[in-house]
Amino acid sequence: MNKELNYNIDDLLVKALLDETSVAEQIEINQWLSDSDDNQRYFEHFELIWNQSKQLAAQSAVDENAAWERFRKRTQKSREEAPVIPLFKPQKSFAFLRVAAMITATLCTGWLAYVFFGQNAEPQMLTVRSGAETVIDTLPDGSIVTLNKKSSIAYPAEFSGSKREVSLTGEAFFEVTKDKTKPFVIAVNDMTVKVLGTSFNVKDNAKKTEVIVETGLVEVAKNNEFVRISPKQKATVLKSHPALVKDETADDFYKYYRTNKLVCNDTPLWRLVEILNETYDANIVIGNERLNNMPINTTFDTKSLDSTLSLVSETLTIKVEHRGEQIILK
Repeated sequence: MNKELNYNIDDLLVKALLDETSVAEQIEINQWLSDSDDNQRYFEHFELIWNQSKQLAAQSAVDENAAWERFRKRTQKSREEAPVIPLFKPQKSFAFLRVAAMITATLCTGWLAYVFFGQNAEPQMLTVRSGAETVIDTLPDGSIVTLNKKSSIAYPAEFSGSKREVSLTGEAFFEVTKDKTKPFVIAVNDMTVKVLGTSFNVKDNAKKTEVIVETGLVEVAKNNEFVRISPKQKATVLKSHPALVKDETADDFYKYYRTNKLVCNDTPLWRLVEILNETYDANIVIGNERLNNMPINTTFDTKSLDSTLSLVSETLTIKVEHRGEQIILK
């Protein structure tokens, strides 16, 4: 573990779990996680304690101050009477105990309940976050999830009961293992997506929640409404008009974060600009309304915004003007 980072990684991880990290801090965490498998395991244990503490703290009536004092005395006594067996490597065991103590100080009731009554706790929940890069994760049933940037998924360590339930924030593509006896259910915003085994994309952002089917059949429900959609169809709820709408898909742009390609087939310029702004977190505007519906027929690699805009300029014979952080097509 990087020695300089070791001094503040616990604080950064807490901020990440609270979704309070800046872009620079998230990049620092992602780099730290990629440095070694030990760092990844450290974070998984850290997150486990955090999640269990939040779940159990609300259920306990233990005097928090007294509980913390008993825990502190027990750990001090243990260190005096018995050797400590490191979890991973000797230099990391103290850091892990420091993390446990820090979380216990703020959520001591839940942590102590987990230690002494863990066998009666709710099923262990796992959370995967993508940060600044896409992430591929395999769920307990073998289903595969590709998370777009700045997205997260939470699910139990094992699927039990009559359903396979997960919750999503952001955007992800699901390839669900077929199981007719146990439906796969996704909670996203205030919508529910239910399947038996299929592949589809789910996206939730500030403007809308959208489900696009690639293979199979998907049921999308919101309040007392529901629709069933099949390949090349989508279900959408706009934040400005919260009605469940079923429609045909006009393009395959939902694949861009998996294929790193934008495939345009008579795609109007306004639609390409919309997806470029989303892909690159850019501020591109069309300076002349006459250009809005100009069709584009080409495939763009999504590695560089500048190269994409250069190709758009050549294809449509338009100018690309940079004005501060804004990019104007005219």
